[in-house]
Amino acid sequence: MNDWQARIVDDITRIDRAQWDALVGAESPFLEWDWLASLEEAQCVQPERGWAPQHLTLESGGRLIAACPLYLKGHSEGEFVFDHEWAHAAQGAGIAYYPKLLVAVPFTPANGMRFLTAPGQPRAELVRRLGEVLTQVCEQNRLSSVHVNFCRADEVAVLAGLGFLERVGLQYHWQNPGYGSFEDYLGAFRSKRRTKIRHERRAMEAQGVTIRALHGEAIPDRLVPIVYRLYQQHIDNLTWGRLYLNPRFFELVAQRLRRNLCFIVAEQGGEVIAGTFNVQKQGVFYGRYWGAFREVPFLHFNVCYYAAIEHCISQGLRRMEPGAGGDFKQLRGFDPHPTHSMHFIADPALRAAVARHLERERARMGLVIEHLNAQSQLKLDARQGGP
Repeated sequence: MNDWQARIVDDITRIDRAQWDALVGAESPFLEWDWLASLEEAQCVQPERGWAPQHLTLESGGRLIAACPLYLKGHSEGEFVFDHEWAHAAQGAGIAYYPKLLVAVPFTPANGMRFLTAPGQPRAELVRRLGEVLTQVCEQNRLSSVHVNFCRADEVAVLAGLGFLERVGLQYHWQNPGYGSFEDYLGAFRSKRRTKIRHERRAMEAQGVTIRALHGEAIPDRLVPIVYRLYQQHIDNLTWGRLYLNPRFFELVAQRLRRNLCFIVAEQGGEVIAGTFNVQKQGVFYGRYWGAFREVPFLHFNVCYYAAIEHCISQGLRRMEPGAGGDFKQLRGFDPHPTHSMHFIADPALRAAVARHLERERARMGLVIEHLNAQSQLKLDARQGGP
Protein backbone atom coordinates (compact mmCIF):
# COMPACT_ATOMS: atom_id res chain seq x y z
CA MET A 1 0.00 0.00 0.00
CA ASN A 2 1.44 3.41 -0.98
CA ASP A 3 1.48 6.55 1.18
CA TRP A 4 0.36 9.00 -1.51
CA GLN A 5 -1.50 11.95 -0.03
CA ALA A 6 -3.94 13.81 -2.28
CA ARG A 7 -4.42 17.54 -1.84
CA ILE A 8 -6.43 20.26 -3.61
CA VAL A 9 -4.61 23.61 -3.89
CA ASP A 10 -6.54 26.73 -4.92
CA ASP A 11 -3.45 28.86 -5.69
CA ILE A 12 -0.47 27.51 -7.58
CA THR A 13 1.88 29.82 -5.69
CA ARG A 14 1.23 27.55 -2.68
CA ILE A 15 2.94 24.74 -4.59
CA ASP A 16 6.73 24.73 -4.66
CA ARG A 17 7.85 25.99 -8.08
CA ALA A 18 10.91 23.75 -8.36
CA GLN A 19 8.97 20.62 -7.40
CA TRP A 20 6.17 21.39 -9.88
CA ASP A 21 8.60 22.07 -12.75
CA ALA A 22 10.52 18.89 -11.93
CA LEU A 23 7.32 17.02 -12.81
CA VAL A 24 6.93 19.02 -16.05
CA GLY A 25 10.49 18.37 -17.24
CA ALA A 26 10.68 18.49 -21.04
CA GLU A 27 6.90 18.67 -21.39
CA SER A 28 4.84 21.56 -22.80
CA PRO A 29 5.90 25.08 -21.67
CA PHE A 30 2.24 25.82 -20.92
CA LEU A 31 2.41 23.37 -18.01
CA GLU A 32 5.29 25.16 -16.33
CA TRP A 33 4.69 26.89 -13.00
CA ASP A 34 5.58 30.29 -14.49
CA TRP A 35 2.89 30.08 -17.19
CA LEU A 36 0.12 28.89 -14.86
CA ALA A 37 1.12 31.31 -12.09
CA SER A 38 1.12 34.21 -14.55
CA LEU A 39 -2.48 33.40 -15.54
CA GLU A 40 -3.50 33.48 -11.89
CA GLU A 41 -1.47 36.52 -10.88
CA ALA A 42 -2.79 38.53 -13.84
CA GLN A 43 -6.31 37.42 -12.81
CA CYS A 44 -7.06 35.96 -16.22
CA VAL A 45 -7.95 32.83 -14.25
CA GLN A 46 -10.05 33.42 -11.15
CA PRO A 47 -13.38 32.22 -9.69
CA GLU A 48 -15.18 35.43 -10.74
CA ARG A 49 -14.36 34.63 -14.36
CA GLY A 50 -15.53 31.01 -14.13
CA TRP A 51 -12.04 29.56 -13.63
CA ALA A 52 -11.42 28.57 -10.00
CA PRO A 53 -7.98 26.95 -9.60
CA GLN A 54 -8.23 23.60 -7.77
CA HIS A 55 -4.88 22.01 -8.66
CA LEU A 56 -4.67 18.36 -7.64
CA THR A 57 -1.41 17.08 -6.14
CA LEU A 58 -0.11 13.79 -4.78
CA GLU A 59 2.65 13.89 -2.19
CA SER A 60 4.80 11.23 -0.60
CA GLY A 61 6.99 11.99 2.38
CA GLY A 62 6.36 15.71 1.89
CA ARG A 63 7.54 15.62 -1.74
CA LEU A 64 5.40 16.28 -4.80
CA ILE A 65 5.27 13.13 -6.94
CA ALA A 66 2.27 13.84 -9.20
CA ALA A 67 -0.09 16.69 -10.08
CA CYS A 68 -2.49 18.06 -12.65
CA PRO A 69 -3.66 21.61 -13.42
CA LEU A 70 -7.30 21.53 -12.33
CA TYR A 71 -10.07 24.13 -12.49
CA LEU A 72 -13.65 24.33 -11.30
CA LYS A 73 -15.47 25.78 -14.31
CA GLY A 74 -18.67 27.81 -14.31
CA HIS A 75 -18.97 27.73 -18.12
CA SER A 76 -17.34 26.09 -21.14
CA GLU A 77 -15.46 29.05 -22.62
CA GLY A 78 -11.75 29.00 -23.36
CA GLU A 79 -11.47 25.20 -23.56
CA PHE A 80 -11.41 24.42 -27.33
CA VAL A 81 -13.04 21.03 -26.76
CA PHE A 82 -16.64 22.06 -27.17
CA ASP A 83 -19.31 20.53 -24.93
CA HIS A 84 -22.03 23.17 -25.22
CA GLU A 85 -24.43 20.59 -26.71
CA TRP A 86 -23.89 18.36 -23.70
CA ALA A 87 -24.65 21.27 -21.38
CA HIS A 88 -27.82 22.02 -23.36
CA ALA A 89 -28.91 18.37 -23.21
CA ALA A 90 -28.25 18.29 -19.46
CA GLN A 91 -30.34 21.42 -18.95
CA GLY A 92 -33.20 19.84 -20.91
CA ALA A 93 -33.03 16.79 -18.65
CA GLY A 94 -33.00 18.90 -15.49
CA ILE A 95 -29.33 18.16 -14.74
CA ALA A 96 -27.08 20.98 -13.49
CA TYR A 97 -24.07 20.83 -15.83
CA TYR A 98 -22.11 23.63 -14.15
CA PRO A 99 -19.91 23.73 -12.22
CA LYS A 100 -17.69 21.02 -13.68
CA LEU A 101 -14.04 20.01 -13.30
CA LEU A 102 -11.50 20.61 -16.05
CA VAL A 103 -7.93 19.30 -16.31
CA ALA A 104 -6.32 21.53 -18.92
CA VAL A 105 -4.24 24.61 -19.60
CA PRO A 106 -6.63 27.59 -19.78
CA PHE A 107 -7.22 29.09 -23.24
CA THR A 108 -4.60 26.78 -24.80
CA PRO A 109 -5.49 24.07 -27.36
CA ALA A 110 -2.01 22.52 -27.24
CA ASN A 111 -1.39 18.81 -26.85
CA GLY A 112 0.64 17.52 -23.94
CA MET A 113 0.80 15.58 -20.72
CA ARG A 114 -2.02 16.46 -18.35
CA PHE A 115 -1.07 14.22 -15.44
CA LEU A 116 2.43 15.16 -14.34
CA THR A 117 4.47 12.45 -12.62
CA ALA A 118 7.93 12.38 -11.09
CA PRO A 119 10.71 10.53 -12.92
CA GLY A 120 11.35 7.08 -11.50
CA GLN A 121 7.82 6.78 -10.09
CA PRO A 122 5.17 4.31 -11.38
CA ARG A 123 3.52 6.63 -13.89
CA ALA A 124 0.50 4.46 -14.80
CA GLU A 125 -0.35 3.94 -11.13
CA LEU A 126 -0.04 7.65 -10.38
CA VAL A 127 -2.23 8.58 -13.37
CA ARG A 128 -4.79 6.06 -12.18
CA ARG A 129 -4.73 7.49 -8.66
CA LEU A 130 -5.18 11.06 -9.92
CA GLY A 131 -8.08 9.87 -12.08
CA GLU A 132 -9.68 8.10 -9.12
CA VAL A 133 -9.42 11.20 -6.95
CA LEU A 134 -10.98 13.32 -9.71
CA THR A 135 -14.01 11.02 -9.98
CA GLN A 136 -14.36 10.94 -6.18
CA VAL A 137 -14.25 14.75 -5.95
CA CYS A 138 -16.81 14.94 -8.75
CA GLU A 139 -19.25 12.54 -7.10
CA GLN A 140 -18.79 13.71 -3.50
CA ASN A 141 -19.44 17.33 -4.50
CA ARG A 142 -22.30 16.43 -6.84
CA LEU A 143 -20.58 17.92 -9.87
CA SER A 144 -21.72 16.94 -13.33
CA SER A 145 -18.44 15.88 -14.90
CA VAL A 146 -14.65 15.83 -15.20
CA HIS A 147 -12.94 16.73 -18.48
CA VAL A 148 -9.29 16.12 -19.42
CA ASN A 149 -8.45 18.02 -22.61
CA PHE A 150 -5.66 17.50 -25.19
CA CYS A 151 -4.11 14.62 -23.26
CA ARG A 152 -1.56 11.88 -24.00
CA ALA A 153 -2.28 8.35 -25.28
CA ASP A 154 -1.11 6.70 -22.04
CA GLU A 155 -3.52 8.90 -20.08
CA VAL A 156 -6.35 7.95 -22.44
CA ALA A 157 -5.72 4.26 -21.78
CA VAL A 158 -5.71 4.59 -17.98
CA LEU A 159 -8.72 6.92 -17.79
CA ALA A 160 -10.78 4.67 -20.06
CA GLY A 161 -10.44 2.00 -17.39
CA LEU A 162 -11.97 4.42 -14.86
CA GLY A 163 -15.07 5.06 -16.94
CA PHE A 164 -13.95 8.16 -18.81
CA LEU A 165 -15.23 8.51 -22.39
CA GLU A 166 -12.81 9.28 -25.23
CA ARG A 167 -13.32 12.13 -27.65
CA VAL A 168 -11.22 12.53 -30.80
CA GLY A 169 -10.69 15.84 -32.57
CA LEU A 170 -8.17 17.10 -35.07
CA GLN A 171 -5.62 19.82 -35.55
CA TYR A 172 -3.23 20.62 -38.38
CA HIS A 173 0.46 20.18 -37.52
CA TRP A 174 3.60 20.83 -39.56
CA GLN A 175 6.41 18.30 -39.37
CA ASN A 176 10.05 19.02 -40.12
CA PRO A 177 11.70 15.86 -41.50
CA GLY A 178 15.05 17.61 -41.61
CA TYR A 179 14.71 20.48 -44.06
CA GLY A 180 17.92 22.41 -44.58
CA SER A 181 16.22 25.51 -45.99
CA PHE A 182 12.88 27.03 -46.91
CA GLU A 183 13.51 25.86 -50.47
CA ASP A 184 13.64 22.28 -49.17
CA TYR A 185 10.22 22.84 -47.63
CA LEU A 186 8.89 24.20 -50.94
CA GLY A 187 10.35 21.19 -52.72
CA ALA A 188 8.06 18.93 -50.70
CA PHE A 189 4.99 20.38 -52.45
CA ARG A 190 3.42 19.55 -55.74
CA SER A 191 4.27 22.08 -58.42
CA LYS A 192 1.05 24.11 -58.41
CA ARG A 193 1.06 24.70 -54.65
CA ARG A 194 4.80 25.49 -54.66
CA THR A 195 4.20 28.23 -57.25
CA LYS A 196 1.33 29.66 -55.20
CA ILE A 197 3.45 29.91 -52.03
CA ARG A 198 6.26 31.65 -53.90
CA HIS A 199 3.72 34.15 -55.25
CA GLU A 200 2.41 34.86 -51.73
CA ARG A 201 5.96 35.35 -50.43
CA ARG A 202 6.91 37.76 -53.22
CA ALA A 203 3.84 39.86 -52.43
CA MET A 204 5.47 40.97 -49.17
CA GLU A 205 8.51 42.47 -50.89
CA ALA A 206 6.32 44.14 -53.51
CA GLN A 207 4.34 45.87 -50.73
CA GLY A 208 7.41 46.90 -48.73
CA VAL A 209 6.74 44.51 -45.86
CA THR A 210 9.62 42.97 -43.91
CA ILE A 211 9.12 40.07 -41.51
CA ARG A 212 11.47 38.86 -38.81
CA ALA A 213 11.42 36.34 -35.97
CA LEU A 214 12.71 37.43 -32.55
CA HIS A 215 13.45 34.70 -30.03
CA GLY A 216 14.27 34.88 -26.33
CA GLU A 217 16.52 37.73 -25.28
CA ALA A 218 16.36 39.19 -28.79
CA ILE A 219 12.80 40.33 -27.98
CA PRO A 220 12.93 44.00 -26.88
CA ASP A 221 10.76 45.10 -23.96
CA ARG A 222 9.06 47.75 -26.11
CA LEU A 223 7.59 45.00 -28.32
CA VAL A 224 5.65 43.25 -25.54
CA PRO A 225 2.79 45.83 -25.26
CA ILE A 226 2.65 46.09 -29.06
CA VAL A 227 2.13 42.33 -29.40
CA TYR A 228 -0.59 42.51 -26.76
CA ARG A 229 -2.37 45.24 -28.74
CA LEU A 230 -2.15 43.07 -31.85
CA TYR A 231 -3.79 40.22 -29.93
CA GLN A 232 -6.47 42.61 -28.64
CA GLN A 233 -7.09 44.00 -32.13
CA HIS A 234 -7.64 40.52 -33.52
CA ILE A 235 -10.09 39.57 -30.77
CA ASP A 236 -11.99 42.83 -31.25
CA ASN A 237 -12.38 42.01 -34.94
CA LEU A 238 -14.03 38.64 -34.22
CA THR A 239 -17.76 38.58 -33.56
CA TRP A 240 -17.22 35.50 -31.37
CA GLY A 241 -13.96 36.75 -29.87
CA ARG A 242 -13.24 36.62 -26.14
CA LEU A 243 -10.46 38.70 -24.61
CA TYR A 244 -9.21 36.08 -22.16
CA LEU A 245 -5.77 37.63 -21.58
CA ASN A 246 -4.67 41.09 -20.41
CA PRO A 247 -1.52 43.26 -20.62
CA ARG A 248 -0.33 42.10 -17.20
CA PHE A 249 -0.22 38.47 -18.35
CA PHE A 250 1.90 39.40 -21.38
CA GLU A 251 4.26 41.33 -19.09
CA LEU A 252 4.63 38.48 -16.62
CA VAL A 253 5.24 35.83 -19.26
CA ALA A 254 7.79 38.07 -21.00
CA GLN A 255 9.63 38.38 -17.68
CA ARG A 256 9.42 34.76 -16.62
CA LEU A 257 9.45 32.73 -19.84
CA ARG A 258 11.22 34.94 -22.36
CA ARG A 259 13.61 32.08 -23.17
CA ASN A 260 10.64 30.20 -24.64
CA LEU A 261 9.01 33.09 -26.51
CA CYS A 262 9.24 33.90 -30.20
CA PHE A 263 7.59 37.04 -31.60
CA ILE A 264 7.26 37.23 -35.38
CA VAL A 265 6.62 40.80 -36.49
CA ALA A 266 5.88 42.43 -39.83
CA GLU A 267 6.87 46.04 -40.48
CA GLN A 268 5.92 48.42 -43.23
CA GLY A 269 7.39 51.90 -43.47
CA GLY A 270 9.23 51.38 -40.20
CA GLU A 271 6.03 50.57 -38.26
CA VAL A 272 4.88 47.23 -36.85
CA ILE A 273 1.71 46.30 -38.71
CA ALA A 274 1.23 42.66 -37.68
CA GLY A 275 2.72 39.97 -35.50
CA THR A 276 2.37 36.72 -33.61
CA PHE A 277 3.07 35.60 -30.06
CA ASN A 278 4.55 32.09 -30.09
CA VAL A 279 6.10 29.71 -27.58
CA GLN A 280 8.73 27.04 -28.20
CA LYS A 281 10.36 24.28 -26.19
CA GLN A 282 12.12 20.98 -26.79
CA GLY A 283 11.87 21.15 -30.58
CA VAL A 284 8.19 22.13 -30.75
CA PHE A 285 6.91 25.54 -31.89
CA TYR A 286 3.44 26.56 -30.66
CA GLY A 287 1.65 29.29 -32.59
CA ARG A 288 -0.60 31.21 -30.21
CA TYR A 289 -1.80 34.77 -30.87
CA TRP A 290 -1.98 36.74 -34.11
CA GLY A 291 -3.07 40.26 -34.92
CA ALA A 292 -2.73 43.00 -37.54
CA PHE A 293 -3.19 46.77 -37.47
CA ARG A 294 -3.33 46.97 -41.24
CA GLU A 295 -4.77 44.70 -43.92
CA VAL A 296 -2.22 43.58 -46.50
CA PRO A 297 -2.85 40.73 -48.98
CA PHE A 298 -1.21 37.44 -47.90
CA LEU A 299 0.15 39.03 -44.71
CA HIS A 300 -1.49 36.45 -42.43
CA PHE A 301 -0.06 33.45 -44.29
CA ASN A 302 3.43 34.96 -44.35
CA VAL A 303 3.57 35.94 -40.69
CA CYS A 304 1.75 32.97 -39.14
CA TYR A 305 3.07 30.19 -41.37
CA TYR A 306 5.91 30.91 -43.79
CA ALA A 307 8.02 33.01 -41.41
CA ALA A 308 7.30 30.56 -38.59
CA ILE A 309 8.31 27.59 -40.75
CA GLU A 310 11.47 29.39 -41.82
CA HIS A 311 12.27 30.00 -38.15
CA CYS A 312 11.62 26.34 -37.28
CA ILE A 313 13.93 25.17 -40.06
CA SER A 314 16.72 27.56 -39.04
CA GLN A 315 16.41 26.51 -35.38
CA GLY A 316 16.07 22.79 -36.10
CA LEU A 317 12.60 22.60 -34.52
CA ARG A 318 10.85 19.38 -35.48
CA ARG A 319 7.16 20.29 -35.22
CA MET A 320 4.82 23.27 -35.34
CA GLU A 321 1.40 23.27 -33.69
CA PRO A 322 -0.49 26.40 -34.79
CA GLY A 323 -3.55 25.75 -32.63
CA ALA A 324 -7.19 25.04 -33.39
CA GLY A 325 -9.11 25.31 -36.65
CA GLY A 326 -8.13 26.50 -40.10
CA ASP A 327 -8.55 24.05 -42.96
CA PHE A 328 -6.45 26.43 -45.08
CA LYS A 329 -3.41 25.29 -43.09
CA GLN A 330 -3.34 22.06 -45.08
CA LEU A 331 -2.64 24.04 -48.25
CA ARG A 332 0.63 25.09 -46.60
CA GLY A 333 1.89 21.69 -45.57
CA PHE A 334 0.03 21.17 -42.27
CA ASP A 335 -1.61 17.76 -42.28
CA PRO A 336 -4.30 16.48 -39.87
CA HIS A 337 -3.32 15.13 -36.48
CA PRO A 338 -5.83 13.55 -34.06
CA THR A 339 -6.29 15.06 -30.61
CA HIS A 340 -7.72 13.27 -27.59
CA SER A 341 -9.75 14.27 -24.56
CA MET A 342 -11.38 12.19 -21.84
CA HIS A 343 -14.70 12.85 -20.11
CA PHE A 344 -16.26 11.43 -16.95
CA ILE A 345 -20.01 12.05 -16.77
CA ALA A 346 -21.56 11.39 -13.37
CA ASP A 347 -25.24 11.08 -14.31
CA PRO A 348 -25.88 7.62 -15.88
CA ALA A 349 -28.50 8.80 -18.39
CA LEU A 350 -26.42 11.77 -19.58
CA ARG A 351 -23.34 9.55 -19.71
CA ALA A 352 -25.13 7.03 -21.94
CA ALA A 353 -26.27 9.78 -24.31
CA VAL A 354 -22.78 11.32 -24.50
CA ALA A 355 -21.24 7.86 -25.04
CA ARG A 356 -23.51 7.24 -28.05
CA HIS A 357 -22.67 10.66 -29.46
CA LEU A 358 -18.93 10.14 -29.04
CA GLU A 359 -19.03 6.71 -30.65
CA ARG A 360 -20.57 8.21 -33.79
CA GLU A 361 -18.27 11.22 -33.64
CA ARG A 362 -15.12 9.07 -33.39
CA ALA A 363 -16.15 7.05 -36.43
CA ARG A 364 -16.89 10.22 -38.40
CA MET A 365 -13.62 11.84 -37.32
CA GLY A 366 -11.69 8.79 -38.47
CA LEU A 367 -13.20 9.16 -41.94
CA VAL A 368 -12.50 12.91 -41.99
CA ILE A 369 -8.84 12.43 -41.11
CA GLU A 370 -8.49 9.68 -43.71
CA HIS A 371 -10.04 11.95 -46.35
CA LEU A 372 -7.85 14.91 -45.39
CA ASN A 373 -4.69 12.80 -45.52
CA ALA A 374 -5.64 11.84 -49.06
CA GLN A 375 -5.87 15.56 -49.88
CA SER A 376 -2.38 16.40 -48.56
CA GLN A 377 -0.53 19.03 -50.58
CA LEU A 378 2.78 17.33 -49.85
CA LYS A 379 4.31 14.82 -52.21
CA LEU A 380 4.22 11.24 -50.96
CA ASP A 381 7.95 10.98 -50.26
CA ALA A 382 7.77 14.12 -48.09
CA ARG A 383 4.92 12.69 -46.04
CA GLN A 384 6.92 9.51 -45.52
CA GLY A 385 9.72 11.42 -43.84
CA GLY A 386 12.13 12.82 -46.40
CA PRO A 387 12.48 16.35 -47.78
